Amino acid sequence: MTTRILIVRTSSLGDLVHMLPAISDVAAHVAGAEIDWIAEESFAEIPSWHPAVHEVIPVAHRRWRKHWWSAQTRSERAALRETLAGRRYDIILDMQALLKSVWLVRQARGRRHGLDWKSAREPLASLFYDVRHRVEFWQPAIIRQRTLAAAAFGYAFEGAPDFGLQAITDGVEVQPVALIMPSASRDDKLWPAPAWQQVFDNLQARGLGLRLLAGNDAEQDRARALIEGRDNAQVLPRMGLRQVADELAQARIMVGLDSGLTHLSAGLGRPTIGIYKASTPVRTPLQGPAYTASLGERGQAPDAGQVLAAIGEALDAARSPVPAVGAA
Repeated sequence: MTTRILIVRTSSLGDLVHMLPAISDVAAHVAGAEIDWIAEESFAEIPSWHPAVHEVIPVAHRRWRKHWWSAQTRSERAALRETLAGRRYDIILDMQALLKSVWLVRQARGRRHGLDWKSAREPLASLFYDVRHRVEFWQPAIIRQRTLAAAAFGYAFEGAPDFGLQAITDGVEVQPVALIMPSASRDDKLWPAPAWQQVFDNLQARGLGLRLLAGNDAEQDRARALIEGRDNAQVLPRMGLRQVADELAQARIMVGLDSGLTHLSAGLGRPTIGIYKASTPVRTPLQGPAYTASLGERGQAPDAGQVLAAIGEALDAARSPVPAVGAA
């Protein structure tokens, strides 16, 4: 018997990565689960990589809100309403608990589950669910998502999180390179250039090439300045998410600021060091099947020595076999 499920979690990149273990749990515990997932068009590839996801329904809030009443936006919103109205789900699970996600939940047909008043980031969202669940707020995002899904479907989860990304990493030969994410959406997340230089010196002394990720022109310029004069160091061109994932899958280690791509690296099972400066790792620590370190705290960045120590631990751990997810 098929259980039709609609997951609502639209953004952002890191948040969608944090959702993947909950999807693995649902697939393991709910017989006949057929999972659809509503996600922001910019990140819709992420849920499509999970083998348990039947269909990804893209939305474009970020684009629509700039031209909400334009003919194109109204047409696209009407098409989404028609798509959702034409289906019936056994369970609709809002994993975001925001008014913008409730707008989507209300268009879908089925029993609606979400967080209760005390658990939701926007408490008003809880008024629109048929079933409300209490999930403690100050705990890692992956645990929150796994806990909410378990409550909605009536099972208990256990074990390490399984991100379901093995299709990207299976059979990939790891290369002697370090992926670096030195850019962030906000300047207060940036780490000082002298600290990066110490990290680069250490990685290159270990025989690793440097491959820097960067998005817009300003990030590209900053990344080029950081590696100026270095051999075996390059700024990668702007790429799609799958191309970035393939680069991460081949890397021996990843060192980056707190960003969605850093969390993706951890989910892919690559040794990953995260540098936190304007956010707290209490709620969004790096998690994955390989070594991870979430260093720093809001208002207190880690120093280069802490990052270098973590790099040493990560590379030492990578030399030892890591049991597969679910192995005894």
